[in-house]
Amino acid sequence: MKQAIYPGKVWTDTKGERIQAHGGSVLYHQGFYYWYGENKEYSERESEIWHWGVRLYRSADLYNWEDLGLIVPPDTDDTTSPFHPKSHMDRPHILYNERTGRFVLWVKIMERDHRQTLSILTSEAITGPYKLVKREFMPFGMSAGDFDLVKTENGAVIFFEHPHTEMISARLTEDYLDVAEEYHVHFPSQCPPLTREAPSHFMRNGKHYLITSGTSGKFPNPSEVAVSDTVDGPYQRVCDPHRGDTSCTSFHSQVSCVFKVEGKKDLYIAMADRWRPQQMDLRYEDYGRILHDMFSDEVSKEVRARAYEEVEKLPPANTSIADYVWLPLVFEEDHVYLDWRDSWKVEDFE
Repeated sequence: MKQAIYPGKVWTDTKGERIQAHGGSVLYHQGFYYWYGENKEYSERESEIWHWGVRLYRSADLYNWEDLGLIVPPDTDDTTSPFHPKSHMDRPHILYNERTGRFVLWVKIMERDHRQTLSILTSEAITGPYKLVKREFMPFGMSAGDFDLVKTENGAVIFFEHPHTEMISARLTEDYLDVAEEYHVHFPSQCPPLTREAPSHFMRNGKHYLITSGTSGKFPNPSEVAVSDTVDGPYQRVCDPHRGDTSCTSFHSQVSCVFKVEGKKDLYIAMADRWRPQQMDLRYEDYGRILHDMFSDEVSKEVRARAYEEVEKLPPANTSIADYVWLPLVFEEDHVYLDWRDSWKVEDFE
């Protein structure tokens, strides 16, 4: 039995198997925490398998996780399916809709024509089975990259990256299957790696917070906290939360979700993926420059071509052995920090 959280170390389930729930989130329901995410167990280096479905785990203490299996299995027969193993399916997010009594699951799909779309599924139980009700959904006609689904005091909201340009937020319809008519724009930018992605929203003491990452694929980069008085913004950029991280890599990880621990006065956990645990020597200053040269309109064709050549030489990620970095948030007025801890316990917080 595990009795603490060990950021960056291999995390196994109650059967001793490596946990496979990447790019996901945690949902608390009827006395249990449910951790779900991309199953990457077969996504080895050079493998064409991007995912092997969406996997679900359950825990009562946040340390020991029981594998509940695949709630969305891979579709190995239909090569056009968003859940075919070669389909770039990312970042599942689940909300429970009290009005309909159904769990609603959204996933991001990188299409073969480079559009980024969303697929939406529903189920009467968190464990499934889930039925696909909408695919190739583009909110407001936009490609939708990394996203977060959250419940607020005024209903459910989606935050998503309009790839390489800006962050968008919009309220969901009452059934959580669509977006309402109005949307808001945040953090407009010119190009990666400056464009914000991987939004993680949470609320505390009447304030709305967003932790976002720079855009650099599976290479880690600096994170940023922004705060607002309303969910719609405007969001004021505050700081890089990873205090003391001289590598500028968010402790070699990327945050995918922030959730509050039930029964605790002020304990919020940022859960992050360490996609490249075997390449901790990679420097942000190197691949950050490469990505800027790939996408910026300010560079010449020759510089852009050299950048593409450089990125082709970078080692591919073996995401089947990706690890997790879970850390408690530290609040100092409106500033939010994540201090490195080799291990920590939920019981150490009020």
